[in-house]
Amino acid sequence: MSKVIVVGAGINGVTAAIELKKRGHEVVLVDPGPLPHPLAASTDISKAVRAAYCADEDYTALAERSIKLWRQWNEEFGTRLYHEVGVMFVRRAKMEPGDFEYESLKLLEKRGLKVARMDTPQLWKRFPAWNPELYRDGVLEIEAGYAESGRTVAMLIKRAKSAGVELREHVKFSQLDERGNRVSGIVLDDGQRLAVNFVVMAVGAWTPYLLPFTQKFFRATGQPVFHLQPSEPELFAPQRFPVFGADISTTGYYGFPINRDGVVKIANHGTGREMSPDSPERVVTAEDEKNLREFLASTFPSLADAPIVYSRVCMYCDTHDGHFWIARDPEREGLVVAAGDSGHGFKFAPVLGQIIADAVEGKDNPLQDKFRWRPEVRAGTATDAARSKGKL
Repeated sequence: MSKVIVVGAGINGVTAAIELKKRGHEVVLVDPGPLPHPLAASTDISKAVRAAYCADEDYTALAERSIKLWRQWNEEFGTRLYHEVGVMFVRRAKMEPGDFEYESLKLLEKRGLKVARMDTPQLWKRFPAWNPELYRDGVLEIEAGYAESGRTVAMLIKRAKSAGVELREHVKFSQLDERGNRVSGIVLDDGQRLAVNFVVMAVGAWTPYLLPFTQKFFRATGQPVFHLQPSEPELFAPQRFPVFGADISTTGYYGFPINRDGVVKIANHGTGREMSPDSPERVVTAEDEKNLREFLASTFPSLADAPIVYSRVCMYCDTHDGHFWIARDPEREGLVVAAGDSGHGFKFAPVLGQIIADAVEGKDNPLQDKFRWRPEVRAGTATDAARSKGKL
């Protein structure tokens, strides 16, 4: 079996390391730390887990598989990392064919998943935090919810260590160690060389900065995230306030029920601002906050003046078409890049490791074409129907 270095211990890297070790490879996991890395996208309190993916059967089927495995993880880890509180995507106007919500509902129904159409006043009465005059229609996905992302990464890092993955924390990747068209390892910033058969680069939004040749394929963008403290916390309890997307393809806003710390998280899934994850500009702007307050005033009136107790900029590694990029580099033998989550990767945590390990081993995978090395794809071909494309 091969010796593999996985660079980056976020969700892609740690799941890949565990799966590769399980398959008999010798695995070294490298990260500057501390772990979970405070700047990593996966180090957060929550990420949505849903099968609603417009008319995209690949992601819907993958999400179904992931949700079953999230339930298994809850049992295996002996703690609730995944909370099945439901996910609702709603619109101000009636759903029409072609809308993200309409096409999602149609596909979820076709696949026999538990859903409800959000087009009756009786149903809306269950969700009193919402402005009942504004939102008229949508889909409620009952067997969906959210994962506690930072906690999940922390648990998986422990699992990787106990499985025998060699964790090299507090070391920094500098560059690939390339000999001709072959990658034979990596060079650390102190000059030390680590030699292996395979290198898996799973560094998220750092990818276009650590591997400059990927700047043609990837763009790192920052999206604003807010933690709010409601004055009426009972309105935001999970049974009355599922994970939501509010006219998401127009506004970009989505959010989560109140957590154990009394926090409601609301974030934006939009075009974002291009920046390095280490940029000093990686802060929420006054305009971000102004846009949020306008959204809250119309949608959740009781949150309109709620104090913001924490804010951060969540980094995406965007591909031109919005699909993940999990593939061998055809020009650099021994290199696999596992990136391009484009802001919708974490829900697939339980299956990502298998997809990445298949790429390392050169095994067929039903998603290898979708996630292939595809330099021919041009900017502006993104297919994520849930992502807001315009300025608010």
